[in-house]
Amino acid sequence: MKINIMESYKPFIAIPVIITLIALALIIINGLPESIDLQGGSIAGLNLEKPVDRAELTNIISQGLGTTDLNIKSLTQTQAIVEIGGTVDVIKLTDSLSGVATIESFKSVGPLVSQQALTQVYWAIAFAFIFMSITVLIIFRNLVPSVAVILSALSDILIAVGGMSLLGIPLSVASVGAILMLIGYSVDTDILLTTRLLKRREGTVMERASDAFKTGLVMSASAISALSVLYIVVVFYIPYAQVLSEIAAVLIIGLLADLLTTWLMNLGILRWYLEAKR
Repeated sequence: MKINIMESYKPFIAIPVIITLIALALIIINGLPESIDLQGGSIAGLNLEKPVDRAELTNIISQGLGTTDLNIKSLTQTQAIVEIGGTVDVIKLTDSLSGVATIESFKSVGPLVSQQALTQVYWAIAFAFIFMSITVLIIFRNLVPSVAVILSALSDILIAVGGMSLLGIPLSVASVGAILMLIGYSVDTDILLTTRLLKRREGTVMERASDAFKTGLVMSASAISALSVLYIVVVFYIPYAQVLSEIAAVLIIGLLADLLTTWLMNLGILRWYLEAKR
């Protein structure tokens, strides 16, 4: 027996809901790594005097400083970026790297500063989401469509953060900026859909939704394509600019999630609401 997908739309609402719950489980189980800016520690930029592999450089620094709390963020034939937890003696680091590398740049963040930064990050995300929700409620003045938009944006954020947890992308000032941008992207497509369905009167609900889908898909596809190019270029040609690849990765995950939350969950809820209202 054939099932008409246009008529059996309600089960599709569950797909983004399930993915959101999986992302939430990943965040709870795996946690979310934090960058040096938010957890405290030091970042050293090195100019390599000879090629070394990741394991060799890690071993040299570990023996010199007497710590294993370090991470080689990026490594090329001539340069490296190293994150080191805790307080670092720059003289010891310089001596341990003698004949291997020289320190080009060094940045240290204390625990008090990092804790303040982390608190500000949480407040920034919370205020952005709250003000977005208030704006949506004012625009539509209707609880169900407004809640659908807010739920869609919340799902996008949770899925993006779940992707960060899965891929090991640290929570940083840069990735928080990406999350804030993602809120704008998500609300943009959701408002487009909601406005077309509620404000316009010509055509059926699905005809108006189809028109909104074409516009929204072009917007999302353009953004995903541009960010994918940025990610590839940074990873393969500019590894020193890892912050850009992290921003691009977070936005790509969020925008892919937005395709599901907007056109399966939000559209499903709106269609259900309009049919019940009619």
